[in-house]
Amino acid sequence: MHRHIPNFLTCCNLVCGCLGIIALLEGKAIPLAYFVWAACIFDFLDGFAARLLKISSPIGKELDSLADMVSFGVVPALFMYTAISIESPESILPYAGLLIAVASALRLAIFNLDETQSDSFKGLPTPANALFITAIPFLDAPFFDFVHSPLALATISVAFSLLLVSRIDLFALKFKNFSWSDNKVRFTFLLIAVLLLAVLRMAALPIIILSYIALSLGVRMFSK
Repeated sequence: MHRHIPNFLTCCNLVCGCLGIIALLEGKAIPLAYFVWAACIFDFLDGFAARLLKISSPIGKELDSLADMVSFGVVPALFMYTAISIESPESILPYAGLLIAVASALRLAIFNLDETQSDSFKGLPTPANALFITAIPFLDAPFFDFVHSPLALATISVAFSLLLVSRIDLFALKFKNFSWSDNKVRFTFLLIAVLLLAVLRMAALPIIILSYIALSLGVRMFSK
């Protein structure tokens, strides 16, 4: 039975994505975010379980991509479409949100074929993009009011779609050991994330994703 555990966790990811769509249809942006975040946890656990149990199969890889497409591609795309439509129902801006689904599909297809992305990523991972998009409703302080305008949401949709299919090198949170020398960047990022969560709570998630991108670019430039 243990060989089915990773696929079971992947299916839990998929179910969370479906529940997120149901929440969106009911106009509940906050539960939608929680379902996507739960999907991220299951997405991490299925890979962790596969490595721990030393289980790998072609069907597991394909199932993982299909689940990710729903939870981290379709859900954030529909969320953006809906959020922009509420403020700008008669413009073409809402359709910018659908680019997220297209870019996510391309990102996942490329990842499945690119064998160089085991220790790092090329382009923004779909779970990180989904975390950023679905955490936008938590940016409700006056300082973040500009983020909720239709033009800003459409711009975010286009920008993050480009990041998904870009070839920018981003580090992966995969620990082969826990030594400081081998994981300086990962430990630094985790410290930044914990501090931001302590101060801003859920509103910190978009800033954490931006910090992840900035830190990856900084490390890349420094290494050169």
